[in-house]
Amino acid sequence: MTVRKFRSYLRVILSTFEMTLRQNVLDGFIVFTVLIQPLLIALLALWMLQAKSGEQAIYVIVGSGMTGLWSSLLFISGNSITAERWSGTLEVLVGQPTPIQVIIFGKNLAHVSQSLGSMIVAYLVSSILFGFHLNVQQPILFILSIFLTVIAFVTFGLIIAPIFIMNPGVQGWQNAMEFPVYILSGFLFPIALLPDWTTPFSYLLAPYWAARALHGTTSMGTPLAEIGFSLLMLIIFSSIYIIISNFLFRKMLYKTREDATLGFQ
Repeated sequence: MTVRKFRSYLRVILSTFEMTLRQNVLDGFIVFTVLIQPLLIALLALWMLQAKSGEQAIYVIVGSGMTGLWSSLLFISGNSITAERWSGTLEVLVGQPTPIQVIIFGKNLAHVSQSLGSMIVAYLVSSILFGFHLNVQQPILFILSIFLTVIAFVTFGLIIAPIFIMNPGVQGWQNAMEFPVYILSGFLFPIALLPDWTTPFSYLLAPYWAARALHGTTSMGTPLAEIGFSLLMLIIFSSIYIIISNFLFRKMLYKTREDATLGFQ
């Protein structure tokens, strides 16, 4: 890829990012998914932890923010191509010079970034309403963890979106896929509390490594090697997701150019 092409793709991503954020502000379902629902989860968990320490509270706050990230990825980013098909603009996007995955990347980036607001709101609520004194133990690594988490979730969305468009039946399982990932990824409690046979499934989920990195940087006593390994796994999974998504998008484009069935549900 040349520098000129990279800059053009970056402009497309930023433009799509801005336009998607503007659209999301007016969408009640998106506002509920990325802000209200995670806040309700955080409020319930914080109410249960009123007599506990601030370290446990920050664990819940980070976990509730992760639930917003996953719900946004599953319901909003996963439907990013489907919405274009419903509005009749999918064929236009596919036919333009910019690869459609670049546009979807910008849309997913907006969805996932907006979900981070739920973590900030939960932090303020816990400090004001519940009186928890919250501290991020390793702020620099925490920021790096958030950055790699966003990238991992965005690239994961590049896999979900073409799967949903090519196999509409899979999309019917969205609701069933939400809470199992909450549990297996250890968003609100450690996976050590789960049966041993579930652990391999957790290791195969990028959200698990994201939660592990974020929880590790906000908690005391977490070894740097453990945090570094989680960050490395996020990079590896992001790379794998990009490779898989390129294959899936090629399959999707084949349906457009050869089968002419992409616009049908």
